[in-house]
Amino acid sequence: MAVTTVEAKRASSPRGTAPRKKKLAGGAVGRFVERNGAYLFLFPAIAYLAVFTVFPLVRGLMLSFTATKLVNPAGGRAVGLENYEYLLSSDKFWSSVITTLLYTLFSVIFAVGIGTAGALLLNTAFRGRAIVRAIATIPWAVPTVAAALIFVWIYNNEQGILNRTTGALGLGEHGWLVDPSFGLFAVTLATVWKLTPLVMLVMLSALQSVPHELREATWMDGATKFQSFQAVTLPHIMPTIRVITLLMTIWSIRRFEVIFLITGGGPLDVTNTLVVNVYRTAFQDQNLGRAAAIGALGLVLSLLVTVVYFIVEQIQERQESQR
Repeated sequence: MAVTTVEAKRASSPRGTAPRKKKLAGGAVGRFVERNGAYLFLFPAIAYLAVFTVFPLVRGLMLSFTATKLVNPAGGRAVGLENYEYLLSSDKFWSSVITTLLYTLFSVIFAVGIGTAGALLLNTAFRGRAIVRAIATIPWAVPTVAAALIFVWIYNNEQGILNRTTGALGLGEHGWLVDPSFGLFAVTLATVWKLTPLVMLVMLSALQSVPHELREATWMDGATKFQSFQAVTLPHIMPTIRVITLLMTIWSIRRFEVIFLITGGGPLDVTNTLVVNVYRTAFQDQNLGRAAAIGALGLVLSLLVTVVYFIVEQIQERQESQR
């Protein structure tokens, strides 16, 4: 009985209750993690976006309402909408908008078109297909700066392979990087060469998810390969086409390095896109406030493209639900 009394006192002592309190604390932490685990896992990504995306974006928008110079970035005075009023009345700004739209349009059309066609070819069975697929990804693997320098060499007036080829074919030699007639063509070709492999890989993945049984069923019904593609393959890969088109459009709007390294925005500003215009305004004209305003208007353009995409997506979903 004495032993039982001692054990009872030990159990009722603070030392004896410590493990129980620890267990209760652990249970509370476990319930908190269980309820808020998703937010805890998302916190690093949210913190990264807040520090490296949201804060610079807000800071840039605030900067666009000031007259800030590069030589005195902390001494800008507030000017309200003056930068935007100047840009919207500037022919140079609207010229850069038109150049951006043309560059984006041609880059996206040719990259998505050639990439999809290449994916269709690589989706068929032939000897050495794996090697061809590996070779087709090389342009995407090449660093952007290296790719731009390669095309600078290709376009060289005297030693470039493009002028040698056109000269041998009797088409004459051209100043690809100094003639305004070929400036947009030069940067578009380099961009398409760089982006097409990515489109090809994405579309190839989409094509391999198309049920082969459905295509065989159309062939048994007497459909040609084109009719089978139109009835089965195209509806299955159309969502992927829309997504990759949106991504290519946004990437082309904000593409800088290829254009700047090949032409620098020239000749005669024919490749002066919005992003190149931001660089020139900020670091050549040393006007940070106006450059931030150009960036803000470029952001609006990207958002408009995204809104159009989602509107088209909603229309497509409604049409499919009504069938």
